[in-house]
Amino acid sequence: MNMIQRSIVALMVAFVSATAFASDLSCNDTNVEELRYSWRLKGGVRFLAGLIFPTSGVGSFRTTYPAAGDHAVHSELLITAPSGKQGGFYAYESQMDDRDTRTLMTYHGYAWGKKARNERTIFDYVKRLARIRKQTTEEVENRVRMLPADQQQTRDILTAIYFLRQHAHTLNAPMQTSIYTDGREYPVIFRPGENKVMTVDGRRVGVKEFAIVDAPGGKKWQGGVKVWLSADERRIPVRIEIQQSIASMQLDLQSIESCAYPRG
Repeated sequence: MNMIQRSIVALMVAFVSATAFASDLSCNDTNVEELRYSWRLKGGVRFLAGLIFPTSGVGSFRTTYPAAGDHAVHSELLITAPSGKQGGFYAYESQMDDRDTRTLMTYHGYAWGKKARNERTIFDYVKRLARIRKQTTEEVENRVRMLPADQQQTRDILTAIYFLRQHAHTLNAPMQTSIYTDGREYPVIFRPGENKVMTVDGRRVGVKEFAIVDAPGGKKWQGGVKVWLSADERRIPVRIEIQQSIASMQLDLQSIESCAYPRG
């Protein structure tokens, strides 16, 4: 066996031995999953951003799965400064129906220093309406817009990550869909990437990378998301990278506080 073959075999063994990251967790009796992260800004403007905003901190990704007789999945991603929420924050929030993965509500907002902005959209698929409330430090705006006639599903960043977790074991080719953000839909592609091994809290973890990128044609999405999911049945987001036009925020998993998860 030559050196290249030995390297490939060693990588395969390392990946297989690392896939049991979350499957051996003893889950408590709850329908809540809570993951804790550290985060840092990346990109060429990190130094300049640090003059105004924090460049690192902590994050919490909390998902509440449906209780008996319910179908709503509620997700919240809260990203705070080292001093906590009072030092500033980014927040994402979503509610979706677990039967057809349609987003029912989406919210995102931030507060840093004297600036604050948030926007919440509630979707009415029967009337094909999106009811939008945007609030800043200067004003509050309420508006209603029609959803596209052919739009059967809507995904935001959190519900897109949920979809990838549910389908990571079968999504082996690029898939075109759309992302809703800032009151608009953008054509994007869900693109599966490579398998690799990461280290989390001293443990080697097998992961698979997925990217959400702008699709050619249509309105151009200036953002992007990458997520590395553990290669076991829970498919936990070990790393999340949220990209903007000039910088990106990387969140790395630090601990699993509660490990309820959807089976599918």
